[in-house]
Amino acid sequence: MYDIKELTEDIYQIAEQQSFIKTLSDKSTKINPNLYAIYLYNQLLCYSEVEKYGLENSLFRTTIGLPRAEHIHYDFKALWTGDSNPTTLPSTVNYIKHIQTIKEEPEKLYAHIYVRHLRDMIEGQLDMKNTPGPNRYYKFKHGEIKEYKRIVTETINSYINVYQINVLNEAKVAYATITLLYQEMDIITGNKDFKWTR
Repeated sequence: MYDIKELTEDIYQIAEQQSFIKTLSDKSTKINPNLYAIYLYNQLLCYSEVEKYGLENSLFRTTIGLPRAEHIHYDFKALWTGDSNPTTLPSTVNYIKHIQTIKEEPEKLYAHIYVRHLRDMIEGQLDMKNTPGPNRYYKFKHGEIKEYKRIVTETINSYINVYQINVLNEAKVAYATITLLYQEMDIITGNKDFKWTR
């Protein structure tokens, strides 16, 4: 029996080693609200695409409270002070194009739900102690986190034991995209000439 967590541990660790992770979780500093809003906006676009096709393929039928796009949008609107939306980062543009190529393949889409939704649901409980805004992105009803973790893990492992290469490759794409987003956010963070409200 294959286990998705074991098979993706190396690429997960690469994502977790990015500097922007510390920006999100470091209690000694407060992240700039507009910087965080740029991150949220790009997450919103990615989540919206995955959830659009995930819903079309009935992938949330046993986890109806798991979709996050609506909540991410709420958090973004509460923080962003610009007159127009932030720039869509290159990793986001490429990710959306990729999701459109697998929109009718449930096992591939579920790899992205596993990487994005499960990961952010669990690790977000720590991030929201340091991130600004209402943080609806990371808030779940009592008992949902434990139950959704079980359901998503069981579902992705059932997929990977039938479609190993397909599912594993998609998980790698998801982690690679998140890693690139963190790197792009690091560039913005270090750009002293960046206009937060452009």
